[in-house]
Amino acid sequence: MTDTTRPPTQRKEAPRERILFYDNLRVVLTVLVILHHVAVTYGNIPVWFYTEPAQDPSGGLLDLLVVFNQAFFMGFFFLISGCFVPGAHDRKGGRRFLTDRLLRLGVPLVLFLVVLRPALTFGSYTAMADDLPYWMFYLVTWDPGPMWFVEVLLVFSAVYVLWRRFADRRGAPASPAAPAPAPGRAPGPLAVIGFTLALAAATYLWNIVVLPGSYWPLVGLPSPSYLPQYVALFAVGILGFRRGWFQSLPRSAGWAGFAVAAVGALAFLPLLGVLGDEAMTGGGTWQSLVSSLWGAAFAVGVILALLVLFRERFDRQGRLGRLLSGNAYAVYVLHPLVLVALGHSFAWLEAPAVVKFAIVAALAVPLCWALAALVRSVPGVRRIL
Repeated sequence: MTDTTRPPTQRKEAPRERILFYDNLRVVLTVLVILHHVAVTYGNIPVWFYTEPAQDPSGGLLDLLVVFNQAFFMGFFFLISGCFVPGAHDRKGGRRFLTDRLLRLGVPLVLFLVVLRPALTFGSYTAMADDLPYWMFYLVTWDPGPMWFVEVLLVFSAVYVLWRRFADRRGAPASPAAPAPAPGRAPGPLAVIGFTLALAAATYLWNIVVLPGSYWPLVGLPSPSYLPQYVALFAVGILGFRRGWFQSLPRSAGWAGFAVAAVGALAFLPLLGVLGDEAMTGGGTWQSLVSSLWGAAFAVGVILALLVLFRERFDRQGRLGRLLSGNAYAVYVLHPLVLVALGHSFAWLEAPAVVKFAIVAALAVPLCWALAALVRSVPGVRRIL
């Protein structure tokens, strides 16, 4: 079967115009990933390679950080990833785009599973396994850790290629030399509200079958209840790139998003007190519906606020910014090594959970970027990281 989306060989790739506020947002989101995993290390949600469950009330503050982060940050990652997909596909064609995705996503995923994960789980194996062979322990505890995002993004990319293959047969394919689109007309308030309500409804219906807090061990997906958000925001990223939405969002949209997110954050604990534990259990209850509405509104609000803020204030980079953004993906892949090493290094320290969180987080962020820069200095590594 021929690749109908492949650009003509006589045409050269157009130089890519970097949209710097996207790159800067990825840096901030990567920092949030690090803070998120330090928080689960010392909070009351033990879903990490190394954990010290909190022994004092300050662990509850870390749990709040995890809940607020989880509500939006990985969906935001998928949105930004979606922004880069159409242009890359246009320049390279479907076959080369997918080959590059396999290189940039598939190879780090395999290396993480084969090389990094055994190192990360060795402490758990020696403490728990007794006479269980390591290969059996590895299979029983198998999951891709934070690389689930890479795994899902690879699937989304493959689906996009298939969709483009059929869509381009019906009409003229996009020009491979097309630059990033000029600002278009951003969706109005009613469209944003409609999207938020649709996302809340989809999440509510999905959570009747896939309960919040569930885990898919076969693919290692730690948050399958958020899949509607991931799919929706990835699609919004693709459409937003094509139509120039994010460059044309009015400042009022950012302020409105900030207000919604702030009200949502302040209302979370009182709302949780009213709804009770059923708000987090899904299953088609009215409490689950309210929880889905809160999650969708909070996520959309934070994303709107950050998109406008970074477009207006952080759409530029100096030397440090280029260093941070250039190494952000490598940091995402490698940060578990740093966090687990720091966790073991500070196991002796007896301190409130939030204090250990602050110490380890302050050390982890610069160390993760230092390790990423060191690894990417190895010849050939930059091609995949």
